[in-house]
Amino acid sequence: MTLKQQLSSLTKPLLLACVLSGSATALFAADAVSEAEQVKSIPLEEIRLFTEVFERIKNSYVEPVDDAELLESAVRGMLAGLDPHSAYLEADAFSDLQSHTSGEFGGLGIEVGMENGFIRVIAPIDDTPAYRAGVKAGDLIIKLGDQSVQGMELGDAVKLMRGKPGSELLLTVVREGQDKPLEIMVVRDVIRVASVKQRMLDDGIGYLRITQFQVNTGKDLLKAIERLQDESDLRGLVLDLRNNPGGVLRAAVEVSDSFIDQGLIVYTQGRVENSELRYNATTKTLVDSSLPLVVLINQGSASASEIVAGALQDHARAIVMGVDSFGKGSVQTILPLTKKRALKLTTARYYTPNGRSIQAQGIVPDIYVADANISLKESGNYLKERDLSGHLENGPEDVDTDAQLRTSLAEKDFQLYEAFNLLKALSIIKPFAAVEQPEMESAVQ
Repeated sequence: MTLKQQLSSLTKPLLLACVLSGSATALFAADAVSEAEQVKSIPLEEIRLFTEVFERIKNSYVEPVDDAELLESAVRGMLAGLDPHSAYLEADAFSDLQSHTSGEFGGLGIEVGMENGFIRVIAPIDDTPAYRAGVKAGDLIIKLGDQSVQGMELGDAVKLMRGKPGSELLLTVVREGQDKPLEIMVVRDVIRVASVKQRMLDDGIGYLRITQFQVNTGKDLLKAIERLQDESDLRGLVLDLRNNPGGVLRAAVEVSDSFIDQGLIVYTQGRVENSELRYNATTKTLVDSSLPLVVLINQGSASASEIVAGALQDHARAIVMGVDSFGKGSVQTILPLTKKRALKLTTARYYTPNGRSIQAQGIVPDIYVADANISLKESGNYLKERDLSGHLENGPEDVDTDAQLRTSLAEKDFQLYEAFNLLKALSIIKPFAAVEQPEMESAVQ
């Protein structure tokens, strides 16, 4: 008996077994549905086609192919054909995913995805080899070393990026605005990601940077805010989510909850019952709801970053500033299999509290501010009162540290500079708004 005949003889009982194991609840709940009708819903013609292709490859491929290897390749192809984020995780990939969410892993330090057969950089992670080498969000990687990535599976590309710390990898990238591909040499290292960073800008304006949403990001944010509050009386906060590729959903909920004291944060919708989840805020906010907040996003802000930005925007808790985010609004569920393997399967979509889908749309900022390199004009040799002979003095002259900060921010990070200016304006206007205005006498008699 040929392999095709053997597989064909197994098709009917195999299909029935699939129906019984995958839809047991439906079968017991609807006794009126016949077994024949259940089997009819299985694509028999496509199953026969699969067995025929399997046999042709076994018998005619130029080299012998192991059955298990061939079937695993079929599984990979089946998942790769769904969307860019569903994947078959072998033991190494499954282990890498677990260490990625814990905040320590080996590699270059970039979050990547597939696009038209090439590798698209979603975002470089702060203070990693790729970030320091100049890799940017949106770069299209066309070669890893001397190997073209066109047609390569994402998992295989990731394996090439990983390697011994200290070893080099030449990335060939296509970047928008550049006439020809760029070559960027990156030195591999063990990547240890600090999830939350903080510093005080000036005038009570605090700065919080979340590089990636990890298991402990919520706790790290609490510590960072406490440090800022110990350092100064806060008049405003910048929450920087630029080039943050996302991470753990629960961490995104905890961060949002830190600024929102009630209402919906995010909800998911999918086909299976347990994919429909709703996450609500609690009263455990870390800062007063009246404290002005600006959230910075860009094209490298994805997934969990978009959940936070969308929630704060819908609740009118923050002003979102920057450029449109990446637009990854799908939920991936890890489904463990045998032999330490797993499926990473897209099972639902994210929605903001107002019902906006993030998928392929992203978060549109309230105030659009593109990243820019600016050069400050010379003020010129204008004559001022202090230049006049015999002018009256005005006491000890203070160094304008605020002006120095403005100049530094404007030149190094224009988007942060604009966020800082907005928060300063809000903190100036707020005291006047709080003053009770005198009651005006009506002109209508």
